[in-house]
Amino acid sequence: MVPNGRLVPLRDVRLPAPASPGKIVAVGRNYADDSAELSLYTPAAPRLFFKPPSAVIGPGEPIRYPVQSHEVHYEAELAVVIGRTARDVPAEHALDYVFGYTCANDVTARDIQREDGQPSWAKAFDTFFPLGPWITTSLDPKKLVVRCEVNGAERQSAGTDTMLRPVASLLAYITAAITLAPGDLLLTGTPAGVGPVVPGDEVAVHVSGIGALVNPVVGR
Repeated sequence: MVPNGRLVPLRDVRLPAPASPGKIVAVGRNYADDSAELSLYTPAAPRLFFKPPSAVIGPGEPIRYPVQSHEVHYEAELAVVIGRTARDVPAEHALDYVFGYTCANDVTARDIQREDGQPSWAKAFDTFFPLGPWITTSLDPKKLVVRCEVNGAERQSAGTDTMLRPVASLLAYITAAITLAPGDLLLTGTPAGVGPVVPGDEVAVHVSGIGALVNPVVGR
């Protein structure tokens, strides 16, 4: 495709996911109110898990209920996009390795997570990682608000200043063991207010300074 300089209204285009990560490193229980809501302990160190890149979808693409689950939850999150290779990065320089930030929905089959006691399988299904709508490069990750709406009703809202561990300290912790490459993603945790969605619902993740990531939920 050759660019022709013609402007097209946003409503007339379908945006793909703005990143194609090789790795997606996610952090659980990074907001104290979320841990309390789920009656979970607050871990002494970051609780890490991985989502597969095959779960990534873009704005407007459907979140599909898997046949294995009867309780799928939304989880609004700030996603961090790595800009250059990061290994053993000190916290005071960690943000220098960030390309930008975008909205993410860490969709979870909560019944499966409840049964097996760990997050990876419950969060790994195809379409379980909406991402977008684009990457914003000039934000302070400590001064944002993460919100989620389902069918226009607000379900989650919290400032990133209430994270137990901010982005810089998470990157320092992770890169002490794992090399992050350009395009890799860090998911920073979700605020209180997570809950179920059903086919026919529409989920919108908002992050201040970025925009809204909107995806419908469809049946099996």
